[in-house]
Amino acid sequence: MFEKMQRAMNAFLHNCGHFLARHLHSRHPRYTPAVHVDFDKLCEILRPGDVVLVEGNERISGAIKYLTQSTWSHAALFIGGAMGDTKNGQANLQLIEVNLHEGCIVSPVEKYRGFNLRICRPSSLTDAERMAVVGFMIDKLGLRYDLRNIFDLLRYFMPPLPVPSRWRRRMLAIGSGDPTRAICSTLIAQAFQSINYPILPEVTVNDAENSVQQEIFHIRHHSLFAPRDFDLSPYMEVVKPTLESKFDFHTLVWENPGP
Repeated sequence: MFEKMQRAMNAFLHNCGHFLARHLHSRHPRYTPAVHVDFDKLCEILRPGDVVLVEGNERISGAIKYLTQSTWSHAALFIGGAMGDTKNGQANLQLIEVNLHEGCIVSPVEKYRGFNLRICRPSSLTDAERMAVVGFMIDKLGLRYDLRNIFDLLRYFMPPLPVPSRWRRRMLAIGSGDPTRAICSTLIAQAFQSINYPILPEVTVNDAENSVQQEIFHIRHHSLFAPRDFDLSPYMEVVKPTLESKFDFHTLVWENPGP
C-alpha cells in the first residue's frame, strides 16, 4: 500500500513539475531583440567550443536576468557538426543546451535566429581540448531534470522582490540536489572545468617568504555559474560577427546623413 501511494505521489509531483516547466518556458509573443544580429555571419564564425549566450524571451528568462542582473538568461555550447547529422549534404550547425522541461538536448543554431546573441570564445584551446569540451557535453545528452522537485521550479515564480545582491546568485542553485540539471550554464562550466579552463575562478594571493607573490586559482563550484559569467570572464573573448567580417562604417547608408 505504501509503495502504491508513493508511486501515485511521484506521478502527481512529476505532472505538476511538467506543467510548471512548460509554463516557465512559454514565450512572450512581443519579444524584439535589443540589437540587430547578422545571424548568417554569426553562423559563419562559430567554432566548436564557443559559448552562445541568449537573451531569452521566456518566463524563466526574466527571473534569471533579474537574479543575475544581466541581459543574458541562457547559455548553450556550439558543437558544429560533431553529431554527424547532415542536411542537404552539409553538416548541421548544432548546439547542446539544457532546459528544465527537456533536459540536456541537441538543438539547431537556427532555433535562435532573431534573438539577441553573444559569442564567448575560450582562448588558446587546442583542437583536442575543444573536442574534449564538446565530448563532455555530448556524454551528458539525455540528462533530465527531476520534475518532482516542484519547489525548485516554484522559486522562478517569485515576484521580483528586493533581494540582496549577495544572495541573488545563490538563489539559482537553492533546492536542487543536482543543480546542473536546472541551470544551463552550470553544465557548460563543468565541461570547461574538465580541462581546467578558467571562467571566473576564485583567486587568492600567496605571500611567499621571498616576497614573490603568486596567484592561486581555485575552482568555483559549478552550481554558482550564471550565463553572464562567460561574458564577464577575462579568459573568454567576446566575438562580434560584424567586426569579424571587416566592418567599415564608411559603407553605411544613413537616412539623414550628418555633415
